Amino acid sequence: PVLTVFALLAVFLTNSLAKDCHELFVRGQRLSGVYTIQPESSHPFDVLCEMTSDGAWTIIQKRHDGSQNFNQKWDEYKNGFGSLNGEFWLGLEKIHSLSKQGRHILYQFHLDGEEQKFALHLQKASPSLLQEKMAAGIPFSTSDRDNDLAADTNCAAMHSGGWWFSGCGESNLNGRYPRRKHQTRRQSKSMFWLSMEGQRSSLRTSVLKIAPKSHQ
Repeated sequence: PVLTVFALLAVFLTNSLAKDCHELFVRGQRLSGVYTIQPESSHPFDVLCEMTSDGAWTIIQKRHDGSQNFNQKWDEYKNGFGSLNGEFWLGLEKIHSLSKQGRHILYQFHLDGEEQKFALHLQKASPSLLQEKMAAGIPFSTSDRDNDLAADTNCAAMHSGGWWFSGCGESNLNGRYPRRKHQTRRQSKSMFWLSMEGQRSSLRTSVLKIAPKSHQ
């Protein structure tokens, strides 16, 4: 009877879906690619997993060639868009279902649900004013849902993409893809991050990936 229970438990664990990419790694998967997972209290969905020598990352955003338009509305950012084999945004609901399972590394973050406007709480060892705001939680904004902290401007509309905007000048990795390959000045609507190149250059590649803090 005891052996039977263990056998049934082994079959159940083998056939059940992993809750994230790192659990797939623990189960023995070593190839990067698209897998179906099921976080706690969530429906199954497909994700892109990046396997490394010591764990795995779940990719939540990827941009590299400008093939996908990131100037989308709230519902698209909530549910996700694009192709996991190309450029994509995984979706705020899916990111929320992953982050609420426990501490994750982006920096160290968690994401609230839609009732809190998918506010991002982000922490880092050396806090700046922006990081202090991120730790407190910054709501997600799109052109049709202006939740940013700028009093008189819709930052998502200005920068052509949904993001966690404190003001309109700190960052936006979902902005318009740079049109010229060797662009040196930042276009106001392009993807950028404040700490890189003193905000003078548009970025051409962006990958956001998360993993449980135990992966650190």
